[in-house]
Amino acid sequence: MHSKIHTLDSLLQRITIHQQAGESIVFTNGCFDLLHIGHTRYLAEAKELGDRLVVGVNSDSSVRQLGKGTNRPIQSDAQRAEVIAALGCVDYVILFDEPDPLNLIKAIQPNVLVKGGDWNPERIVGKDFIEERGGFVRTIPLVSDVSTTAIIERILTTQGINPSS
Repeated sequence: MHSKIHTLDSLLQRITIHQQAGESIVFTNGCFDLLHIGHTRYLAEAKELGDRLVVGVNSDSSVRQLGKGTNRPIQSDAQRAEVIAALGCVDYVILFDEPDPLNLIKAIQPNVLVKGGDWNPERIVGKDFIEERGGFVRTIPLVSDVSTTAIIERILTTQGINPSS
Protein backbone atom coordinates (compact mmCIF):
# COMPACT_ATOMS: atom_id res chain seq x y z
CA MET A 1 0.00 0.00 0.00
CA HIS A 2 2.71 2.46 0.95
CA SER A 3 4.28 2.04 -2.48
CA LYS A 4 1.17 3.67 -3.96
CA ILE A 5 1.41 6.82 -1.80
CA HIS A 6 3.65 9.45 -3.36
CA THR A 7 5.07 12.93 -3.08
CA LEU A 8 4.48 15.11 -6.11
CA ASP A 9 8.02 14.54 -7.44
CA SER A 10 7.87 10.76 -7.21
CA LEU A 11 4.34 10.68 -8.65
CA LEU A 12 5.31 12.83 -11.63
CA GLN A 13 8.22 10.50 -12.41
CA ARG A 14 5.86 7.52 -12.57
CA ILE A 15 3.10 9.39 -14.43
CA THR A 16 5.59 10.55 -17.08
CA ILE A 17 6.57 6.94 -17.77
CA HIS A 18 2.91 5.95 -18.17
CA GLN A 19 2.16 8.92 -20.41
CA GLN A 20 5.18 8.19 -22.61
CA ALA A 21 3.89 4.62 -22.96
CA GLY A 22 0.59 6.02 -24.25
CA GLU A 23 -1.41 5.16 -21.15
CA SER A 24 -4.28 7.40 -20.11
CA ILE A 25 -4.28 8.92 -16.64
CA VAL A 26 -7.49 9.39 -14.66
CA PHE A 27 -7.54 11.80 -11.73
CA THR A 28 -10.03 12.28 -8.95
CA ASN A 29 -9.88 13.66 -5.47
CA GLY A 30 -11.73 13.79 -2.20
CA CYS A 31 -11.58 13.65 1.58
CA PHE A 32 -12.52 9.96 1.90
CA ASP A 33 -12.94 10.41 5.64
CA LEU A 34 -14.91 7.23 6.36
CA LEU A 35 -14.62 4.89 3.40
CA HIS A 36 -18.01 3.54 2.32
CA ILE A 37 -19.63 1.78 -0.62
CA GLY A 38 -20.22 5.07 -2.43
CA HIS A 39 -16.48 5.69 -2.42
CA THR A 40 -15.52 2.19 -3.56
CA ARG A 41 -18.05 2.15 -6.41
CA TYR A 42 -17.01 5.65 -7.45
CA LEU A 43 -13.31 4.79 -7.54
CA ALA A 44 -13.89 1.51 -9.40
CA GLU A 45 -15.92 3.34 -12.05
CA ALA A 46 -13.30 6.06 -12.32
CA LYS A 47 -10.60 3.44 -12.97
CA GLU A 48 -12.62 2.09 -15.90
CA LEU A 49 -12.18 5.43 -17.68
CA GLY A 50 -8.44 4.98 -18.25
CA ASP A 51 -5.29 3.00 -17.60
CA ARG A 52 -4.04 4.52 -14.34
CA LEU A 53 -6.09 6.02 -11.51
CA VAL A 54 -4.51 8.78 -9.39
CA VAL A 55 -6.42 9.81 -6.28
CA GLY A 56 -5.71 13.11 -4.57
CA VAL A 57 -6.63 12.95 -0.89
CA ASN A 58 -7.30 16.21 0.93
CA SER A 59 -4.87 16.67 3.82
CA ASP A 60 -6.25 17.31 7.28
CA SER A 61 -5.74 21.07 6.90
CA SER A 62 -7.41 20.98 3.49
CA VAL A 63 -10.47 19.20 4.92
CA ARG A 64 -10.73 21.84 7.63
CA GLN A 65 -10.55 24.58 4.96
CA LEU A 66 -13.53 22.97 3.23
CA GLY A 67 -15.71 23.51 6.28
CA LYS A 68 -16.77 19.88 6.70
CA GLY A 69 -17.31 20.46 10.42
CA THR A 70 -15.31 21.15 13.54
CA ASN A 71 -14.64 17.48 14.21
CA ARG A 72 -13.56 16.59 10.69
CA PRO A 73 -11.66 14.82 9.47
CA ILE A 74 -12.37 11.81 11.66
CA GLN A 75 -9.28 9.94 10.45
CA SER A 76 -5.84 11.43 9.82
CA ASP A 77 -4.71 12.12 6.27
CA ALA A 78 -2.05 9.37 6.53
CA GLN A 79 -4.70 6.83 7.49
CA ARG A 80 -7.11 7.98 4.78
CA ALA A 81 -4.37 7.81 2.13
CA GLU A 82 -3.40 4.30 3.22
CA VAL A 83 -6.99 3.06 3.10
CA ILE A 84 -7.44 4.45 -0.44
CA ALA A 85 -4.09 2.95 -1.47
CA ALA A 86 -5.30 -0.47 -0.31
CA LEU A 87 -7.97 -0.52 -3.03
CA GLY A 88 -7.05 -2.55 -6.09
CA CYS A 89 -8.53 -0.04 -8.51
CA VAL A 90 -6.25 2.75 -7.25
CA ASP A 91 -2.79 3.04 -8.77
CA TYR A 92 -1.45 6.13 -7.00
CA VAL A 93 -2.38 8.31 -4.03
CA ILE A 94 -1.14 11.79 -3.22
CA LEU A 95 -2.05 14.10 -0.34
CA PHE A 96 -2.61 17.76 -1.10
CA ASP A 97 -2.96 20.79 1.20
CA GLU A 98 -4.92 23.22 -0.95
CA PRO A 99 -8.72 23.47 -0.68
CA ASP A 100 -8.97 22.44 -4.34
CA PRO A 101 -6.77 20.24 -6.55
CA LEU A 102 -6.14 22.66 -9.43
CA ASN A 103 -2.36 22.89 -8.93
CA LEU A 104 -2.17 19.11 -8.65
CA ILE A 105 -4.24 18.65 -11.82
CA LYS A 106 -2.00 21.05 -13.71
CA ALA A 107 1.11 19.20 -12.54
CA ILE A 108 -0.19 15.71 -13.34
CA GLN A 109 -1.97 16.67 -16.59
CA PRO A 110 -4.41 13.75 -16.57
CA ASN A 111 -6.42 12.73 -19.62
CA VAL A 112 -9.59 12.28 -17.57
CA LEU A 113 -10.92 14.23 -14.59
CA VAL A 114 -13.64 12.56 -12.51
CA LYS A 115 -15.92 13.89 -9.77
CA GLY A 116 -19.06 12.66 -8.05
CA GLY A 117 -22.49 13.34 -9.43
CA ASP A 118 -23.12 15.98 -6.76
CA TRP A 119 -20.78 18.27 -8.71
CA ASN A 120 -22.19 20.45 -11.46
CA PRO A 121 -19.87 19.67 -14.41
CA GLU A 122 -19.42 23.38 -15.15
CA ARG A 123 -18.09 23.98 -11.61
CA ILE A 124 -15.57 21.14 -11.50
CA VAL A 125 -12.14 22.54 -10.66
CA GLY A 126 -9.73 21.84 -13.52
CA LYS A 127 -12.42 21.22 -16.14
CA ASP A 128 -11.25 23.96 -18.50
CA PHE A 129 -7.60 22.92 -18.17
CA ILE A 130 -8.39 19.27 -18.98
CA GLU A 131 -10.66 20.06 -21.92
CA GLU A 132 -8.20 22.58 -23.40
CA ARG A 133 -5.64 19.75 -23.50
CA GLY A 134 -8.06 17.40 -25.29
CA GLY A 135 -9.07 15.43 -22.20
CA PHE A 136 -12.53 14.93 -20.80
CA VAL A 137 -14.43 15.37 -17.55
CA ARG A 138 -16.94 12.87 -16.19
CA THR A 139 -19.24 12.75 -13.21
CA ILE A 140 -20.19 9.47 -11.62
CA PRO A 141 -23.62 9.17 -9.96
CA LEU A 142 -23.62 8.98 -6.19
CA VAL A 143 -24.97 6.01 -4.27
CA SER A 144 -28.16 7.40 -2.75
CA ASP A 145 -28.35 7.96 0.99
CA VAL A 146 -24.66 7.11 1.53
CA SER A 147 -22.16 9.69 2.74
CA THR A 148 -19.67 10.15 5.53
CA THR A 149 -21.88 12.84 7.05
CA ALA A 150 -24.90 10.50 6.99
CA ILE A 151 -22.86 7.71 8.63
CA ILE A 152 -21.69 10.06 11.38
CA GLU A 153 -25.26 11.27 11.95
CA ARG A 154 -26.55 7.66 12.20
CA ILE A 155 -23.85 6.78 14.75
CA LEU A 156 -24.65 9.82 16.88
CA THR A 157 -28.40 9.22 16.66
CA THR A 158 -28.08 5.58 17.74
CA GLN A 159 -26.11 6.80 20.77
CA GLY A 160 -28.84 9.28 21.65
CA ILE A 161 -26.80 12.30 20.59
CA ASN A 162 -28.37 15.05 18.52
CA PRO A 163 -26.12 15.30 15.40
CA SER A 164 -26.73 19.05 15.09
CA SER A 165 -25.43 19.83 18.58
